[in-house]
Amino acid sequence: MSLRPPEPILHVDLDAFYASVAILKDPSLKGKPVIVGGTGARGVVTSASYEARRYGVHSAMPSVRARRLCPDGIFLPPDFDAYRTHSNRFREVLLAHTPLVEPISLDEAFLDVGGAVLLFGSPAAIAKKIRRDVAREVGVTCSVGIAPTKFVAKLASDGCKPDGLLHVRAGEVASFLEPLPVGRLWGVGEKTGELLGRLAIRTVGDLGRTPVTILERLLGEAAASHLAQLARGIDDRPVVPYEQPKSIGHEETFDRDLDEEEEILRELLALSGRVAARLREDGYRSRTITLKVRLANFTTLTRSRTQSDPTDLGADLHRIASELYKGLPGSKRRVRLLGVQAGGLVSASAQQLALLRTGRWDDVERTVDRIERRFGPGATSPASLLRRTPRR
Repeated sequence: MSLRPPEPILHVDLDAFYASVAILKDPSLKGKPVIVGGTGARGVVTSASYEARRYGVHSAMPSVRARRLCPDGIFLPPDFDAYRTHSNRFREVLLAHTPLVEPISLDEAFLDVGGAVLLFGSPAAIAKKIRRDVAREVGVTCSVGIAPTKFVAKLASDGCKPDGLLHVRAGEVASFLEPLPVGRLWGVGEKTGELLGRLAIRTVGDLGRTPVTILERLLGEAAASHLAQLARGIDDRPVVPYEQPKSIGHEETFDRDLDEEEEILRELLALSGRVAARLREDGYRSRTITLKVRLANFTTLTRSRTQSDPTDLGADLHRIASELYKGLPGSKRRVRLLGVQAGGLVSASAQQLALLRTGRWDDVERTVDRIERRFGPGATSPASLLRRTPRR
């Protein structure tokens, strides 16, 4: 006999995660408009507390606009080490309830609790327990959506923020989706929204009532079929417990344009070191290195190189990124943003023989890892970075 409930999918989303962690570190910030990111003139908001959101501040907003909207906002730089620490605690809470946890980012995940009801009770009971455990173990609030599918569960958690719980039962999916703006559907961006608006399709209900043949003429067969199914709440994707990351990268936007090659290469060294440290921490090596350069006129250039031997060393990443930069067309350029990305990831455990080929520099970088784990990030760095001025 199957005891699987009709609404086995949970979407758990930590509320204003980066801002909430900042408040945990400094409780005097509680109740104030905290804005993470955007500390420089060209910065972008990463997260905002709900006090800041009342002024219209939201993630991905340029910091200049955020300062205009919220002049009393408290702008703080990101602290990704703290975020990872709290995210790991969050993941442990979820895994204590079911092994079927699909992380989406540091602060959200899908769960399939269909096999956990005998142990923990109904999905609603599990969701309530998770919310209590997250508050106790992580120190922040979360919002949980419960639904028959991943898509509806995600919409439910969005609809009950902050610090809420919303259970969309199988028989209520249509009425739940009906009034939502069509832009809430996955795959409906600005351009698709404009196309649908020409047919007066403004809500999910409008879309569901539109014949698929009309949508196909407007959007194409694949997109029309995808949106028509979502409008009816159909989403057969399972919760995937683990998926290897496709890449690990870091990028930085500078307060002023960089135009000296020596300075640019020094910034690439810092980025390469951060990416390599993440590779080693997560247990991967990379075959493909990608350089991203955004110029002052917002033109974005990307170059990649794939090598036969994977690496997790900052020295290797920096050498390749530097060569890619020097190979860009032209000689005079002003750089607004730099990024280094490591792709083509392979498990480090499968590449132990590479240790015999990397020489002593491998030992140097791993020693740096141990020093920073003991004394904190930035405890040691390449001598050439001592002249580097913080720019974020």
